[in-house]
Amino acid sequence: MWESWLTLLPEPFNSERHSQPLSLPRPEVIAVELTPEQRDPATHEAFTNLAAVVYASDSFEDTLSAICSAAPKVVTGCDHVSLMARRGERFETLAWSDDVARAIDEAERRLGAGPCLDAIVSDAAQVDADLTVQATWPPLAVWTLENTPVRGMAGFRLVVDGRKVGALNFFSDTPGALSAPAADQAAVFTAFAAVAIMAANERQEARNLRLARDSNREIGKAVGLLMALHKVDDDAALELLRKTSQDLNIKLAEVAHEVVGYHRPPRGEARRT
Repeated sequence: MWESWLTLLPEPFNSERHSQPLSLPRPEVIAVELTPEQRDPATHEAFTNLAAVVYASDSFEDTLSAICSAAPKVVTGCDHVSLMARRGERFETLAWSDDVARAIDEAERRLGAGPCLDAIVSDAAQVDADLTVQATWPPLAVWTLENTPVRGMAGFRLVVDGRKVGALNFFSDTPGALSAPAADQAAVFTAFAAVAIMAANERQEARNLRLARDSNREIGKAVGLLMALHKVDDDAALELLRKTSQDLNIKLAEVAHEVVGYHRPPRGEARRT
């Protein structure tokens, strides 16, 4: 399994691994305190929209995209954002606000140095507010200045459940815009993003457990029907389901659903045989 980031993401669902319904404790609510400067209508709307996506969607992709879309509306002077994750010894950009952010991430990985990479492997924020003056990462600065409108960049690590899983890259087209006030805003936003990722992960886990419970019930019903119809024991009935699943290349739970649906009689009619 992938290390770090992917250990927090939901595993592919396998109904056969869950024989009993499971329950999750209620997730702890984590509050991020905003400074007075950050309590403006645009910032409030950006955070509200991001929270709405997190709690209304079961998709990690939607959550990560919402994070990158909201960041430029929250961080003063920020024009582009990307989210990079560490997978074992590799790094991968999972979400971005636009093609500029994605292109710089690709250059950063190719060159092997930059704010996002350094933020992931170290404990400190990485800020170069003006690439035109004594750049912190000269090769990346040269490429960025020649190929994009970006003139400043910063990287802040994402810590989820006590683990460094990635980092947010903030880019500005204005030299010096990512100064101390903007960097503080970026740090607060990154903390909020980590909470959003944790919440999305918990929602996905809860959804998978509900699916496991429902699938197991449906499989149990299908096994019972096949036992009665074919006069076989439960092991033989389950094996028949599995063989049908493999032959048709359909998930076991879906086959069970079809079996139960076919033999469920309409109201007032006898069961099909």
